[in-house]
Amino acid sequence: MSKKTITKQRRGRPKKNLKEVEENRQSLIFSGLSLLTQKGFEATGLDEITKNAELPKGSFYVYYDSKELFGLALIDAYDNFVAKMLDRSYLNEARTPLERINDFVMEASSNMARHNFDRGCLIGNLSQEITVLPNTFRQRLVDVFCKWQKKTEACLLKAQTNGEISPHIDCAAKAKLFWIGWEGAVSRAKLERRTDPIDVFKGDFEAELKR
Repeated sequence: MSKKTITKQRRGRPKKNLKEVEENRQSLIFSGLSLLTQKGFEATGLDEITKNAELPKGSFYVYYDSKELFGLALIDAYDNFVAKMLDRSYLNEARTPLERINDFVMEASSNMARHNFDRGCLIGNLSQEITVLPNTFRQRLVDVFCKWQKKTEACLLKAQTNGEISPHIDCAAKAKLFWIGWEGAVSRAKLERRTDPIDVFKGDFEAELKR
């Protein structure tokens, strides 16, 4: 009589395949970006994130070990989103360097209006909460701002080479000033639910470059 091999099954939920796990992780990322750009990190609960992602209540820890690690993943995802937007504008050879910066501002402003000004900048939002956030967030946020500044600096240097702005302008300092001013303008636009603060910031920044 031949022996039969018996496979012992594990208790609990069936193991998800890797594709499904990755898709659900991405759903949580999209959900988190949507909610945190509106409400912030501390005010957004995990059950709210999973519900918005149309995943079962309490399933968050199947995909992320902690809210802190999820937050870091959100920072990376948002950084990637904005970096692509910047490259789309800043690397457009059909436009002058200053026009490219303006194109980024207009696209970002249009995105805010499309969402009825409910969503701001995730990196700016988290920066305002930094005193109550995990310590791991601080340097990651600083690094993101520095990355965006470098891209803006490179665009300003091209404008300088093309004679659009004075050769005496410190492009690194102006790029840093751009992002400091931009975050304030986005926050004010979200508050007022209109693009006027961004328009004022854009006009003043452009005027400073031409002095």
